[in-house]
Amino acid sequence: MISELRNLPAPAKLNLFLHVTGRRKDGYHTIETVFELIDLCDRIDLFKRDDGQIELLSPSADDSVITPEPEANLVVRAARALAASAGTVPGVSIGLRKVIPIGGGLGGGSSDAATVLIGLNRLWGLGMTNDRLAQIGLSLGADVPIFIRGQTAFGGGIGERLLPISLPIRQYLVIQPPVSVPTAQIFQSPELTRNSKPLKIDGFSPSSFGRRAKNEGQRQARGERPGREIGLAILGGRNDLQPVAEQLYPAVRVAIEDLKWAASASGIDPSQVRMSGSGACIFVPLENQQAGLRVIEQLQRKAGATQVLRKSVSQDERRNKLQGESPGERREEDRVEDRDESHAQNVGQTGAGFRAWVVNSLPRHYLNGIS
Repeated sequence: MISELRNLPAPAKLNLFLHVTGRRKDGYHTIETVFELIDLCDRIDLFKRDDGQIELLSPSADDSVITPEPEANLVVRAARALAASAGTVPGVSIGLRKVIPIGGGLGGGSSDAATVLIGLNRLWGLGMTNDRLAQIGLSLGADVPIFIRGQTAFGGGIGERLLPISLPIRQYLVIQPPVSVPTAQIFQSPELTRNSKPLKIDGFSPSSFGRRAKNEGQRQARGERPGREIGLAILGGRNDLQPVAEQLYPAVRVAIEDLKWAASASGIDPSQVRMSGSGACIFVPLENQQAGLRVIEQLQRKAGATQVLRKSVSQDERRNKLQGESPGERREEDRVEDRDESHAQNVGQTGAGFRAWVVNSLPRHYLNGIS
């Protein structure tokens, strides 16, 4: 019987484009986007209790990011929501190690919540389906279901209607400006454009989403790439939230301008520079890691910024960590890898510098299929 699960990954996501198509009567915005998971991850530990209590362990003194108060933290809310759905549960102590920037538009909080739901489903032996976990996740936030589903997808509705798509594995340079952007502030801005024309995806419409998702699934099963409209949006689309974030947070605008300049100086199309989610993080696709190093070198010359490169580890190596290992069973190379990640997380910044990661896209979540 499993008593603990350690070092569970909670990956970040990028929005390859994000169009705001309207606003519902309940205040939620309808969007169209492509979510792509990347191997920049928070880490979560789950320790089974026998008293029915749910607690978030205090961060250690050397953590570089302090987590929010337990009652407000999505991981605690996720555990309580799962417990409420399941009935009687043993309880859990949760450890959370943050790497994904808070207020960065990378979905860190939603991913943490999804990993807790997936992990506790196994730790508590609940046997819930991903469909059920996604329903619980949606009550916590519109981005949680994409991390439950755990693969690249076109998102419609408020982001919860997910149509899996297949994209080649790519590398990205992700930049974190020295600012945190609250999502609600961006969506509530009167300057936000909310009338982007919906994409025409094989006749897709919200009322026919299930049928179109099935058709797209058949397309993926045949090994085909996404339809033309999605492909064009990825290449030439935009993030409708970006102009608002740039206006409210000059640091975001400066970061975008600097990254476009550095990309162009490195032979990369600057039009591919884009903000993820509601910001503040921005990104650009790369041909390889060396291209990312060239862009970083240009940024250092221009801004004198301290840059941080994150070591990427293969998906197979990550998956080996998901079997409920005890501390004594952990391999030495796992401990070394943890030290590498901790070092990358805790490197400081100087002046108005950015932080940066070269990351790989993830075709599927590390936890996908674990139950």
